[in-house]
Amino acid sequence: MTTRLSTRALNRATLARQLLLARAGIPVIDAVAHLCGLQAQEPQEPYAGLWSRLHAFDPAALSALLVDRRVVRTHLMRRTIHLVTADDALAWRSRHDPTLRQKVLGAYGKELAAVDIDELAAAGRELMADGEPRSMAAIGRALAERWPAPGPRPLGEAVVAALVPMVQLPPRGLWRSGGGVRNAPLTLWLGREVEPPEADGGDTTGEDLVRRYLAAFGPATTADLRAWCGLAGLSGAVRAVRDELAAFRDDRNRELLDLPDAPRPDPDTPAPVRFLPAFDNAILGYDDRSRIVDDEHRGLSVAGERVVLVDGRVAATWTVREGAVAVTPLRRFSRSDRAAVADEGRELARFLSGGEQARVAVAASPRGQRVLSRTTMWALGAS
Repeated sequence: MTTRLSTRALNRATLARQLLLARAGIPVIDAVAHLCGLQAQEPQEPYAGLWSRLHAFDPAALSALLVDRRVVRTHLMRRTIHLVTADDALAWRSRHDPTLRQKVLGAYGKELAAVDIDELAAAGRELMADGEPRSMAAIGRALAERWPAPGPRPLGEAVVAALVPMVQLPPRGLWRSGGGVRNAPLTLWLGREVEPPEADGGDTTGEDLVRRYLAAFGPATTADLRAWCGLAGLSGAVRAVRDELAAFRDDRNRELLDLPDAPRPDPDTPAPVRFLPAFDNAILGYDDRSRIVDDEHRGLSVAGERVVLVDGRVAATWTVREGAVAVTPLRRFSRSDRAAVADEGRELARFLSGGEQARVAVAASPRGQRVLSRTTMWALGAS
């Protein structure tokens, strides 16, 4: 008989896989690899995400990995910017190529209808072959000299986001550093070639993606897998590894797949307060996000709001306001929940400020019940 996993059991499994049940004492690059990358269109967000997941996380370590070209910022899953290891970028890029092309043509099909996409890709590679970093706008303007009708934006975005594997170069993505986006070819930046598609029609890359996803996100449905990576055609990869996997059922009787020996903690395992950055894959990495967020709040992370987990579930949003970490509950907190949120928020404030301050403000009323002002904030000073 197939074991049934409750929503709470799935929640605890997700927290364990996402390194949110207990901070991990592993190197930063191992965490990035285990998590299958971090969504990173907001350049500073991965730092908060790793701070919540790693013991004594040093942001300089992640910056060093970017400078040393061991991790990169590139378009990958769901055509969004992800921070991934260099090895994963090279291994996974070819498998994502058809989907990336499809998405960019879906966005600019009308503008690019008269453009031969293979010719545009070749022109993009030729333009970038000199190794000179360029912005998307500069790439688009250069290509518009040959194809004036579409305009620079569709041409530049097609090349950067889909047709030519690119990376966003530092200082973009470095800790507490600004700077616009400068793109360079992935192969030139890393000095290695992208792994080509398999000539024999196999899909070992897809099979690896299935295993890696389950290690970081399982137990999960095949719909969850597709929602995370945005790839079509993974059913064959799932079938190929199915004999390796364990099967479960959720509260709605849907089949969940998992690695047999992956952690599935007791549902009653205590879950600490955790602050998640915008667009965190602990939420976005599923089709059914009910294991971690109520349906009424499902859109928060999609909208780019940072969230706070209390007892493993999304219970508040947070931002930085006037130097303080400001928390807005989505429901009423108990006294102990409020204290735990304030304690963790204070530590986050210390991290974000480089130890200069530790101020947190937790709103007295849940979101939407009252317009927030200074008099409705419960403020905790630096300690």
